[in-house]
Amino acid sequence: MRRALALGLVLALFGVVTTMTCSLKVAVAAEKAGEGQALELSKLGAGMAIGFAACGAGIGLGTASAAAIGAIAEKPELFGRTMIYVVFVEAVAIYGLVIALLLWMG
Repeated sequence: MRRALALGLVLALFGVVTTMTCSLKVAVAAEKAGEGQALELSKLGAGMAIGFAACGAGIGLGTASAAAIGAIAEKPELFGRTMIYVVFVEAVAIYGLVIALLLWMG
């Protein structure tokens, strides 16, 4: 579990750094070459944002869902609480989608 958490954190950090790097490249490219290359790099950043967010959420969902199923098997009354944790993990993918849409539109 620690290994999966560490991998998820590394992927999330890599996604943030990559997005920030792409944003800086977009700003520099916009000043130098006009709108064409900047728009392409912004689309690349949007794709990377949703891709890394989805990978991180997938790893987290696999871990959280397995733990939730084990807890529900032992105590069925924990269903509501465990689903809340799974929803919180899924929010990471939604945040990635929002960032991707912001990069895509702007």
